[in-house]
Amino acid sequence: MTSAVQESAIRVRGIVKSFKDVQVLRGVDFDVARGSIFALLGSNGAGKTTLVRILSTLLKADDGTATIESYDVAGQPLQVRESISLTGQFAAVDEVLTGRENLILVARLRHLKQPDAIADDLLTRFSLTDAANRKASTYSGGMRRRLDIAMSLIGNPPVIFLDEPTTGLDPQARKEVWQTIRQLADGGTTVLLTTQYLDEAEQLADRIAILHQGTIIQNGTLAELKQLLPPTKIEYVEKQPTLEEVFLALIGDRSDTDGDSTPSAENASEVATTGKES
Repeated sequence: MTSAVQESAIRVRGIVKSFKDVQVLRGVDFDVARGSIFALLGSNGAGKTTLVRILSTLLKADDGTATIESYDVAGQPLQVRESISLTGQFAAVDEVLTGRENLILVARLRHLKQPDAIADDLLTRFSLTDAANRKASTYSGGMRRRLDIAMSLIGNPPVIFLDEPTTGLDPQARKEVWQTIRQLADGGTTVLLTTQYLDEAEQLADRIAILHQGTIIQNGTLAELKQLLPPTKIEYVEKQPTLEEVFLALIGDRSDTDGDSTPSAENASEVATTGKES
């Protein structure tokens, strides 16, 4: 086995998938290094979710090969499932249970020892301790998504798939989820992230692959992808704040708490001021 294969947590070669007369994937190739964040960027219908379902053994490819942690996806599905976790586009939490009860339930279903301790550790890691005994139905979108990701990490899978994890979230909640994803990679977890949001890929990914019409048309770091365009021109323009910047300044750049965040007058004033960009 070569060192390149050993360093790759995910290795995909020539994956093809069709549904009747529609060819969704036309030969997809890429590698994901261990402990990195890999963003699969593409518009709706590009084949992102189909590819994730194949890699997580939920769907069979028509052709091609893929390995997760050196296990063959088609030939060793049990070992692959033990090495991964999948978080879909919508948070899969039980809203009747509290946050802590959701985590304990998953730990028990996986027959792990000390489920209470596992739950408490994850509540701390994901800044949910204060809301641990509240029903998940009372959680905000960002808190619910963080709980969902925490549940998926029970059992310490080395690879996690996040399929459009911030779909439907407001800007503040998106930033909270981004912070959680960065923490996963910092802890050594390999993250394959699918998204249609350009800023999300730009903020998070070590490498970005652009999936278009069923194939990878570009794959590289953000710096490498930017080099594909002509050199930038330096211009002096009057910079106006975006609506997202105004929104985040007004609500305060803080994580969800049991109470509402107090608007920061200083931040709001700073955003409202027009300046010159050098």
